Amino acid sequence: MDTSTDSATTVHRSALPWLDIPAESITERVLAQAARLQDKPALIDATTGRSLSYGELERQVRLLATNLASCSFAHGEVLAILMPNQPEYAVVFHGAALAGGTVTTVNPSYTEREVHDQLMDSGATWLVTVPGCLATARAAIRGTRVHELLLVDEPTAAALAGTTPLDAMLQPPRGAPPSQLPPPPAVPFAPGDVAALPYSSGTTGLSKGVMLTHANLVANVVQVNAAIGMGEQDVVMAVLPFFHIYGMQVMMNCGLSAGATLVTMPRFDLEVFLRAHQQYGVTHSYVAPPIVVALAKHPMVTQFDLSALRYMLSGAAPLSAETAAEASARIGCEIVQGYGMTELSPVSHFTLPGRNKPGACGTLVPNTECRIVDPASGGSLGVEQEGELWIRGPQVMAGYLDKPAATAATLDAEGWLHTGDIARIDADGYLYIVDRLKELIKYKGFQVAPAELEGLLLTHPAVADAAVIGLPDEAAGEIPVGFVVLKAGQTADAAAIAAFVAGQVAHYKQLRRVEFVPAIPKSASGKILRRVLRDGAARTS
Repeated sequence: MDTSTDSATTVHRSALPWLDIPAESITERVLAQAARLQDKPALIDATTGRSLSYGELERQVRLLATNLASCSFAHGEVLAILMPNQPEYAVVFHGAALAGGTVTTVNPSYTEREVHDQLMDSGATWLVTVPGCLATARAAIRGTRVHELLLVDEPTAAALAGTTPLDAMLQPPRGAPPSQLPPPPAVPFAPGDVAALPYSSGTTGLSKGVMLTHANLVANVVQVNAAIGMGEQDVVMAVLPFFHIYGMQVMMNCGLSAGATLVTMPRFDLEVFLRAHQQYGVTHSYVAPPIVVALAKHPMVTQFDLSALRYMLSGAAPLSAETAAEASARIGCEIVQGYGMTELSPVSHFTLPGRNKPGACGTLVPNTECRIVDPASGGSLGVEQEGELWIRGPQVMAGYLDKPAATAATLDAEGWLHTGDIARIDADGYLYIVDRLKELIKYKGFQVAPAELEGLLLTHPAVADAAVIGLPDEAAGEIPVGFVVLKAGQTADAAAIAAFVAGQVAHYKQLRRVEFVPAIPKSASGKILRRVLRDGAARTS
C-alpha cells in the first residue's frame, strides 16, 4: 500500500503501476482486437447456443452506427435499451455510442411507470426492446420524446406495427458491398462526451441518471483489465444484467476489450448457469451474493464440472466471508470481492488473483485514491479507523443528469466522490465495508430506494405515514420492509398493502414484509430515524 500523509489528510493510493488512459471512445477500446480476432466467438447465448464473432460484432456495430446517423440520430441524442442479456445488447450499445449518442440502460423487469419515468428523465428519443418487453415499452413511451421503437429478435406481424426490426438497421447502405466493413460515421467526439446514462439512487433518494463519459468508461476498463489480467484465452460468464453497471462494464466492456468470449444469460437459472460453465469452460465468473449462496447450499452444484474456473468475483452487495469460504470449497475456486458503484464506472477496489483476504473488498485499482473521513467532523482518519469512504480517480462520474444539488452533495470541488459507505482500510491497503451512511437497500445486489417505496405507500388511501428500511436476510442480503401508520378509522392488512406496492414496481423493489406502527420515529427536523426502526425490528424478530 502507498499512503501519503500530511497534517490534515491521509490519502491512500493504489500500489499498482500508473496507467496511461487513451483518449478514445469506449467502442474503440472494446473493439480494439476485433480485426485480429474476427473469427473468434465474442458472445454466445447460453440458452440457444447462438454466437456472434468479433468480426460480426464489429460489422454490426458499424452498420448500426452508420444507419442511425443516416436517420438523423444526433450527437448527444439518447437511445434507451430495454432488453435482457443477449449478444445484440453489445451491438446496440456500441452502435449508438459510435454514432455519437448516449445510451441509457433500462431494467427489463421494470413496470410501465418505471420505464416511462426513466425515458422522461433521460430525454430518450429511441428505444430498443424485445418482443417480451414490447407491451410495456409501447405503453411507457406515451408522452415521452421517443419517436423510434426498434425491435430485436424475430417479430410477429402484430409486433411489427409501429416498430422497426433491428435487422433493418443492420443492412449495408445501398450500393455498398455486403461483406465490406463500413467506416465509422463521421460524428463529433470528445472523451468528455456522455456515453452511458445508467440510473442509480446514489447515496439516497430517488433514481438519478449517472453521467458516465467515454473517458470514465475507458479508464475503468483499462484499470480493471490491468488488475485482473483477463485475456483472449478467457471465457466470461455474463449472467448479471447488462443494464446494471456491473454487467455493462466488468463483464461486457472489460470482457470484449480483453478479447475474451462472453457467455450471456437473459436471466439467472442455476442449472443453465452451471451447465454453461461446464460446456464452455468458463474461466471468469462475475456474480452477486445470492448466486454465491446457491453455490454454497444447492445440491445441484456437485453435478457439474467447474474445473476450468480460475476467478470468481462477487460484487454489487456485501458477501460474508463464511459464505464465500463455503462456496469456494464446493466449486474449487477462490471467491473474492470488489467494491464499486455506478458513480465509479463502477470499480475502485478489486481483489487481485491469489491475493484474497477473507471479508475484504480488495485494494485500489490503478490511478485511484481514497480517503476515510469522519462523517461528523469531516476530518481525515487513518489505518483501521472507520469512517465514510471517499474515492477520487478518472472513473468518477461527471455528475447526475440535471441534478446539480445532488451532484454537489456527492461529488466535491476537489473531485472526491462521497460514497455514503462506512469503511476501514487495513495496513496492507485492503478495504472493508462496515456499514452504510446512505439509506439504500441492497436486495440481491439491486438498489432499492426507500424514498420511492415510501412515496408509493403514501398514495394508498388508508396510509397516513410510512417508512421503509432494509433488514438482513441470508439469501437476499437485505429485504425491503415497510412500516405503516394507518389513517384514523381506516383498516388494511399487510398483504393488501404489499400488493398495492407490488403492482407498481419491479420485483426486487417489492415489500417483503409490512408492519403497522402507531407512529414513524423522526428527528426534530422530520428525518425518519431508520436505525430506531431497525433496532426495534431486530428485538422483535
